[in-house]
Amino acid sequence: MPSRTTAPEKVSFIRETLGTLYPEPKSELVYASPFQLLIATILAAQATDKQVNKITGELFRIAPDAASMSLLDLESVTTLVRSINYFNNKAKNILAVSRKLADEYNGEVPESRDALESLPGVGRKTANVVLSNAFRRPVMPVDTHVHRVSNRLGLVKTSKPEETEAGLIAIIPEAWVIDFHHYLLLHGRYTCKAKKPECARCVLRDICDWPEKS
Repeated sequence: MPSRTTAPEKVSFIRETLGTLYPEPKSELVYASPFQLLIATILAAQATDKQVNKITGELFRIAPDAASMSLLDLESVTTLVRSINYFNNKAKNILAVSRKLADEYNGEVPESRDALESLPGVGRKTANVVLSNAFRRPVMPVDTHVHRVSNRLGLVKTSKPEETEAGLIAIIPEAWVIDFHHYLLLHGRYTCKAKKPECARCVLRDICDWPEKS
């Protein structure tokens, strides 16, 4: 049965409940700078954070910033990221991004959405991840976890990530947005899983609208 709880009530409940579980929510990607976060996020497309972290330890040891990464050749970058899926395209984008940053931005990651989305291989979700995590902007990156959980809970009724983003931004107070992204993502990663959601132990069960919850 769908919950009778309104969307604003759900937002407050989620913040209180998941805020207790995750008092200092943050990305599980390991990075030491906006540049490293950008590269890790490019690698994370259709891959897990754990897979990415295994790669970036060595990658960032060799090339920790845009200047040093831009000096590598494609074969070297490809070899370093070979264990990730779509490694050929990701290696090309990493090198192209690094060279553009080194040539046009003095090696620094830009803080504007338009500039970020002009970088090779950087779409809206990747730009939002960087804006939110590196620059603390109140934006909502929407990956498969955030999209799935938001719809199951009944926060939104959407079919596309950009619709989910707009819907969430409309109902979540600006000061809560950054943490809220992590709440939804972590809940989707560890409890509200795609194939086998763990409804029996879900702390959000009482406000969930998903008709298939068990």
